[in-house]
Amino acid sequence: MMRPLQPPPNRASRQRRRPDLTLPMPQRDPSLAVPLPLPPSSAPSSVSSSLQLKYSELERVSRIGSGAGGTVYKVLHRPTGKIYALKVIYGNHEDAVRKQMRREIQILGDVDNPNVVRCHNLIDHNGEIQVLLEYMDKGSLEGTHIPHEPTLSDLGRQILCGLYYLHRRKIVHRDIKPSNLLINSRGVVKIADFGVSRILAQTMDNCNSSVGTIAYMSPERINTDLNHGRYDGFAGDIWSLGVSILEFYLGKFPFSVGRQGDWASLMCAICMSQPPEAPATASREFRDFIACCLQRDPAKRWTASQLLRHPFITQHAGNIQVRPSPPPPGSNGGGINHQLLPPPRPHSSLS
Repeated sequence: MMRPLQPPPNRASRQRRRPDLTLPMPQRDPSLAVPLPLPPSSAPSSVSSSLQLKYSELERVSRIGSGAGGTVYKVLHRPTGKIYALKVIYGNHEDAVRKQMRREIQILGDVDNPNVVRCHNLIDHNGEIQVLLEYMDKGSLEGTHIPHEPTLSDLGRQILCGLYYLHRRKIVHRDIKPSNLLINSRGVVKIADFGVSRILAQTMDNCNSSVGTIAYMSPERINTDLNHGRYDGFAGDIWSLGVSILEFYLGKFPFSVGRQGDWASLMCAICMSQPPEAPATASREFRDFIACCLQRDPAKRWTASQLLRHPFITQHAGNIQVRPSPPPPGSNGGGINHQLLPPPRPHSSLS
């Protein structure tokens, strides 16, 4: 029998079983910004041209959440009755910044994948930059405990499908973490906030310290001295995925950190200690999957394409689906013989 996701009993009052990992960060290195690909033509294009809504037609229903970058609202499009998410981006942006944001969000609007949240439109209203997004009615997976491996395998497969699509289009997410992984009532998991967080980072004043969550960043992104100063954003996304998947399995942040809010302790845990591992009680396939994601050397991390062929993902394919509630009685799937497909970049313990 399939086991459903196990969200905490009360999202509003729950306490995460890890320290507050939103910390002041050192000065951002502009060289780490991975640009989105430019469109083939410089001619202006509309974001999701099939959906051009007027701001006056939108009604704010409730606030979904807020952070350092902005606030997200649940909104109703009155003429159609459809629900969307509206992200209001903070800050007083100069004309050049607004133009760049428009250009990049236009590119993001061309992204169309079942496992990536759709970016429908950009609205500039009374000096506020607002991004109209697909609405995911079951919210984020932050704080969700998923000890059932087949369920976790399907979740990982869906996230990897979204990442594979983005990476093939040369788009780096830069902020994969549980709060940016959303689920709807149909059990579909989608990656959110791709590109938007990067746009925000690029518009920050380099002379000021930025605020962000470093808990899921790869060691070489936090410490630019690692990997000879080179940063591969695609490999960085895979590290963040591995940390997130392991957190879902454990029900807590997988690193052992020092006192709460201590930048040095967290940086040392990520950059200097050995990468976290899945416990011995987990299956051999899951332990190997996590190891393939959390290789300290970014060149040895598996790509999204390779991870989609990993036994932990393939052995459960078609057997189960991530759902926020139990499935209908009698749901099942067929078994398939699987093996690890070469050539992986690291040497897998399963080969």
